[in-house]
Amino acid sequence: MPKAGDYFIVELKPSHIDWGKYRYTDTREPIDGEGYIPIPLNYARRFGIYNSNHSHTGLGYNLFNCISADGYFEGVLKAAGSKESGDIYAKQFEGNGDLKALGRWFNRCGARVGDEVKVQWVSPIDIIIELL
Repeated sequence: MPKAGDYFIVELKPSHIDWGKYRYTDTREPIDGEGYIPIPLNYARRFGIYNSNHSHTGLGYNLFNCISADGYFEGVLKAAGSKESGDIYAKQFEGNGDLKALGRWFNRCGARVGDEVKVQWVSPIDIIIELL
């Protein structure tokens, strides 16, 4: 479980900012406005950021209360996906039940490909995201 002070910084790629259009799969039609924040595997392992394949789910495991440093986002982020089928470590943060939640934040704060996002825990269940 992550603890206060844990953080990582990632560079945004086209698929992060507009996941609905820049997908590497054809499992469904593209949907405009979806976005996500990638979680590097080394940080997922180090901090214990799990997806729903883990035996424990909920706040602090795969769900986190989130606000943005700029005040444009407030909600719950879900840690989801995996590098390999069945893996317990998450590969991305997405809006819990709303795949456009982060896409709206990216749009509102003017995020572009190459920008960096900092994800920092202020408690085991609360994070702050910041466009650097």
